Parts: sequence; structure tokens; C-alpha cells
Amino acid sequence: MGRAPQVGAAPASLDPADWPAFRAEAHAALDRALARLEHVGEGPVWKKTPDDVADRFEAPLPTGPRDLAGVLADVDALIAPFVVGNTHPRFFGWAHGAGTPVGVVAELIAAALNANCGGRDHIGPIVERQIAGWAAEAFGFPPESSGVFVTGASQANFLGLLVARDAALGHAVRADGLKASGQLCAYASTEAHGCVRQAMELSGVGSGFLRQIETDAAGAMGIERLRMAIERDRAAGLRPFLIVGTAGGVNFGAFDDLAALADIAAAERLWLHVDGAFGALTRLAPSLAPLTRGLERADSVAFDFHKWAHAPYDAGFLLVRDPVAHKATFAAPAAYLSRLPRGLAAGEDWPCDYGPDLSRGFRALKVWLTFQTLGANAIGRAIEANCAAARHLAARVAASNVFELAAPVTLNIVCFSLHGDADGAGNAELVMRLQERGLAAPSTTRIGGRPVIRAAIFNHRTTLADIDGFFEDATRLAAEIGAAP
Repeated sequence: MGRAPQVGAAPASLDPADWPAFRAEAHAALDRALARLEHVGEGPVWKKTPDDVADRFEAPLPTGPRDLAGVLADVDALIAPFVVGNTHPRFFGWAHGAGTPVGVVAELIAAALNANCGGRDHIGPIVERQIAGWAAEAFGFPPESSGVFVTGASQANFLGLLVARDAALGHAVRADGLKASGQLCAYASTEAHGCVRQAMELSGVGSGFLRQIETDAAGAMGIERLRMAIERDRAAGLRPFLIVGTAGGVNFGAFDDLAALADIAAAERLWLHVDGAFGALTRLAPSLAPLTRGLERADSVAFDFHKWAHAPYDAGFLLVRDPVAHKATFAAPAAYLSRLPRGLAAGEDWPCDYGPDLSRGFRALKVWLTFQTLGANAIGRAIEANCAAARHLAARVAASNVFELAAPVTLNIVCFSLHGDADGAGNAELVMRLQERGLAAPSTTRIGGRPVIRAAIFNHRTTLADIDGFFEDATRLAAEIGAAP
């Protein structure tokens, strides 16, 4: 029998010379990180990075070592206080997840394992396949559906469009390009995320052939308008190939009628892709699951585990009903990726066959650990609590003589405006003052052409007291800028 290789210190090893001392510093850094999470609601939501701190990051490339304790002290003083703030319970800007302490542990373990999960026969791809199975179960997809981790829903939407393009034209398009295919065209609502337009551009189909269909009062794509657009394009000699449904619109959380879109897609033989960046996970919340009726009939779904499942950034995911079509879109055989019947190079289906990334981190571990420790039911309850908090804020806005609602409150996003702020300048000023004073961090969006205040409630730490405090601070600052009656 052969002997196992002996482990010794390499002449140029980058491991610490003093493991006990390193371990002590690492444990202390972890304790400080967890303490920041434990007490995150006690400080400001956001602090602007001071100029003198930013200047420290203009230093040249370090060529020699520094003591770890000193570097970690810089992290505590120069980095941790000035991040975006989405762990704070009064962070209401954009669609950012809040993370969890167990996610911190998962990232630490994944970093120590440092597994490249692009492929090969090891546990990383196995865990990733289990996550795909869990997503298929939650969304009502067939158990054999394929899935792949990506950075976020923007990339997942792009990859979903590529699968749809190849399904429409045949996989020879990868070599032959679009030149002889006839012009494809796709359909999404005017509430669709901007990444859908970008995906059309990046895929070579062209954003000029994305038909953005007007919505109804609730923000859902107009079904009859969609039918008419498809009919017009066919009559003009174009090739409709894709409908993109929205489950949780970025502006105010609108949902398309996915069941109706599925009916049209089936009748017209089109691919139905759903951008469910955050709204798809309402499937975990029994009271909200009806919003996604028809999701189970989609051909593909893009969503993020780092939003409402609160896995650490980044953890986007693409789920595809037809694993054969999915793999044929991306698999790229190469000599250096040769498969063998046994050993580390065994296995026919590697994650790199289902997306463009060959070098990939162990993203699946943090999602696996999150669901194993918290359970899907607890995550669903946190989603429901965010939506209840949004209804509470909407009620306060509706009863106010300072503010007015600017859009329907479908889910967890409340868009509102100062009364009479026709150009939105007061709304923008109010948001900036709230952020600069660290009181809360809403964002702005445009509804009806004017900037309005947008409070997107995604944080499982947010309480009704936080909502009330935010509303009262906003009311006080409205008076300060002369916008209150």
C-alpha cells in the first residue's frame, strides 16, 4: 500500500507562524462581528465615510506584512462603521436582505473550506443540487429541475433569457449566432426590473425588441395588451419567444398574473420566465403564497436567497424546469474539464455546465445552513411580519395630513410622498436628511414621473416600534424643511 503524503511546513507557506495567537485574534474578531449584529439597532443606520478615512484607502500596494491585530483594528475603525447599513432594522432602502448570525458562521466555514464548486466529485455540488431540489419543492417544479447559484437575480434573469433564446432557436445559436434566426422579441411589464432590458442587450437579441406592456392599477401586466402585442409582432414577421413575468416588482412589489401568463405562453408556445427576485419566496409564507399562483407552470425562475431568506450576500439562483435545455445552453466541453468514471473528476453534471462560471465559491453552504437551522416556516413568518409592518406604515401614511400614498401596497414596499410635492424635491430632501442623520434609510423611486419616498421593509429585525419611529422622524423632518402643513 502507498503511504499518505507527509504534511509539513512549506518554505513559503502563507499560514501563520503562531497558530494559537492567530486563533485568538480570529476568535476575538468573530466575537466583535457578532456583537455588532447583536446590537446593530442601537447605532445609526448609515454613516458617510469621512474624507480622512477614504483617504486611507489611497495607500499604495503593501509589500510587507502587518500585524493581524493592527489590520483587524483598522477593520473595526475604518470599515465596519461605514457599510451600507442593511443589517439595521430601520434600513428601508432598496431590496436588501438583513443577514443572520448563522450566515456569518456559514461564511466562515465556507471560507475555511475554500472549495471551488465549479465541478468535480465532491460535496459542494451535491449540496447545490439539494438546494435546487428544495427550490423546486417550494415552487411546485418537477424534482428533476436544474438550478445554479449566481451572484444575484440580475445575472439569473440574464441566464434564464439565454436558456429561453436557445430553446427558441436551437443550441446551434451558440456557434452560429443570431444572424439567420429571424428577429426575436420578448414581453415584460413596464414594472419589470431594468436587468430584463439589459439581458436583452447582453444576449444580442436587443432591447429594442423588448415589448414593455402597460400595467393595470395594481401594477400587473395587462393581459389583453400582451396578447395584442404578440399578435402584432407575429404579423410583422417577428419571432416572439419569451414572456417575463414579475413576482414582486422592484418599485412597489407588484405581481403579474402568472397563471394568465402561463396560459398565454402555452397557447403561443413561448418560454415563461419569472423574475421572482424577492417575491418568489412568498411561497414560504402561507398567507402570501396565492400571489404566486401559476409560478409552478413557469419554465424558469430567477430569485435571491440573499433577500428574504437572509443568506449573506451573494446568493442568487436560477431554477429551470428542463435540465436538458439548461445544460445544453451552457455546457462547454474542454480537455481540462474531462470527466472520468471514478475519482475526483467523476460525474456528468457539474455546476459549470449550467452557467458561465467555472470558478465558483461554496454559496450553497450558507443557504443550506440557513434553512437547516432556521427552517422554511420561520423564514415565511418573517416575510409575513415584514408585510404586516408595511401595512402598518401604509395606515399611518393614509391617516396623515403630511404624507400620502403614492402606489398600492401589495407586499412589503410602501411608496409615499409629501402632500403637494409635485416635483418630488421635498421627498428627495427628506430622504437625504433621514439617511445623513442615521435615523432611517429609505430610498426614492419614480411613480408617475416624480420622485417619491420608498420604504422597502425586508429586515427580520424590524418591529412596529421601528416603523413608528421612522414615521415620526419623517414627520418631524417634514416640518423642518417646511413641507408640513
